[in-house]
Amino acid sequence: MMYTSKLPSKWKGTCQEGQDFNSSLCNSKLIGARYFNKGATLTMNSARDTIGHGTHTTSTAAGNYVEGASFFGYADGVARGMAPRARVAMYKVIWDEGRYASDVLAGMDQAVADGVDIISISMGFDGVPLYEDPVAIASFGAMEKEILVSSSAGNGEPRGIPLHNGIPWMLTVAAGNFDRTFAASLTLGSSNDREQQRVIVGRSMFPLDAWVKNETLIYNKTLSKCDSLELLSQAPRAIIVCEDTGFLDFQMRAISSVTNLAGAVFVSKDPSPVEFEFMSCPGVLISATEFATVIHYMNSSDNPIAAIKFRQTVTGKEVAPSVTDYTSRGPSPNCPAVLKPDVMAPGSLVLASWIPDDYTAAVGTNNLLSSEGFNLISGTSMACPHASGVAALLRGAHPEWSHAAIRSAMMTTTTELDSSMMPIKDVGRNFTAASPLAMGAGHIVPNLAMDPGLVYDVTPQDYVSLLCSMNFTRNQIMTITRSNMYDCANSSSLDLNYPSFVAFYDKNVTTGAMLTHRFRRVVTNVGDGRTRYEVKVTAPMGTKVAVWPQSLVFGKKNERRDYYVDITYASDGEGMVSHGSIVWVEESGKYNVRSPIVVAPTSGGK
Repeated sequence: MMYTSKLPSKWKGTCQEGQDFNSSLCNSKLIGARYFNKGATLTMNSARDTIGHGTHTTSTAAGNYVEGASFFGYADGVARGMAPRARVAMYKVIWDEGRYASDVLAGMDQAVADGVDIISISMGFDGVPLYEDPVAIASFGAMEKEILVSSSAGNGEPRGIPLHNGIPWMLTVAAGNFDRTFAASLTLGSSNDREQQRVIVGRSMFPLDAWVKNETLIYNKTLSKCDSLELLSQAPRAIIVCEDTGFLDFQMRAISSVTNLAGAVFVSKDPSPVEFEFMSCPGVLISATEFATVIHYMNSSDNPIAAIKFRQTVTGKEVAPSVTDYTSRGPSPNCPAVLKPDVMAPGSLVLASWIPDDYTAAVGTNNLLSSEGFNLISGTSMACPHASGVAALLRGAHPEWSHAAIRSAMMTTTTELDSSMMPIKDVGRNFTAASPLAMGAGHIVPNLAMDPGLVYDVTPQDYVSLLCSMNFTRNQIMTITRSNMYDCANSSSLDLNYPSFVAFYDKNVTTGAMLTHRFRRVVTNVGDGRTRYEVKVTAPMGTKVAVWPQSLVFGKKNERRDYYVDITYASDGEGMVSHGSIVWVEESGKYNVRSPIVVAPTSGGK
């Protein structure tokens, strides 16, 4: 991909020199690099990435095309970011020694001053109110300049840590799985009798192009706990079957520490996808059902043998997407009136660029450097730049859109369905249907977001009206806005023009008590000029949802129409969360503008 040397006329940034980094490293793709470290004395005093996180997230959002990319042979092919033609400016605010709120605030403020269009920030501050959160404060200033800030929801599950970046004027992104797995094939039986062989495809990321062939298969109740280095080191050369003890990581480390074993078969009874960045021993992970097949084969054979072949990438076999077990759930602890997260994007085992001098895999006790400059990493940090790249594409396609219109387009065009056309499942909730508190409006669909039909726009004053309803003092609000130009004349926690609805109830209220929330929304027609929309409502369980008017008629493009929603429900005394949706369906069927509804207790839910 070629770039012209001429930079955008609005660009005011620079390529800041520092340790192991000079200005010649910037080019027509990487047009700016700055670093902010007033908070401490550091070992790498420059914008150079020493961790890999910034390189990985940036290339996910806007990396150029790279042929022959892979992680030690896994996920091989052509790599590219979501917006490969976008230009990149880097602002380093996190250091090996830690981070400081002052540096984060300064870095984001400088990005705004330099003239960026999108800010992607895969980090956040937990347990702080909006007026003490540097990301909230800096992103408010970005929002005033119509710069969309895209952020990660956090990796707080299953520890129960609430999401961070639940900030009303930002885009908050949850992490999902997708239909690509990394595998090894376990072949039961001798290669001399192919008709009797049975092949099981299991999970593996052993980093060598290896083939363990025709080795004895061992399983016994003592050795197969795979938790004793003494016993494992005394075992004969063989492929050992390790039963599920619930400590897979420990078993893998134990097998990696001994050299006499040819390989290992690990078993997981957990139906959820197991996340691991690599496997340091020649092993393969199989399911409990497949384990039964292995045991049946061993019991029926006088000389059980097996083979394992690695470096296999499988696509399209699994139902996807699903919500990962680690992504943090809403509601937002610092602003529960706005439904967070907003959307979900791929976050598990994402292949993207990495720093060249960092170990990314191991074989036994030997560490391996990054494979061809790429790494596979999981987290909401990886989901965020996917959404950031889509936002960049939308900014390029619709430069007239506001930050809120871009966010709205992404939210109202998501999908709630997986590849089997069933509701997206939540891995962290026993594969039940995912709630918007886990996945937001749903999984992003970039092509649909380009032409959403209707958008929900928001002004800075609208956000301030929300803040005014949150019992903040005037000084606290001014800390966020850094301005006295806004007022609290129309404070409201329900009428922020957001493309989602959340209604809370006190689960301690007498069971059966009827409660009603009324919301007002305004939509702008950005689709066909003259058109009509009809409303379709899926009410959350135990609620009644009334929308009026039930039709919206537009005479021209950019025309606005408002509507009202009443959500009436009864406290069930159980603290249950239920969800539904409001969809505005265009008369020709071209557009379906969907907004999620969540009904939840004020103190969390089941």
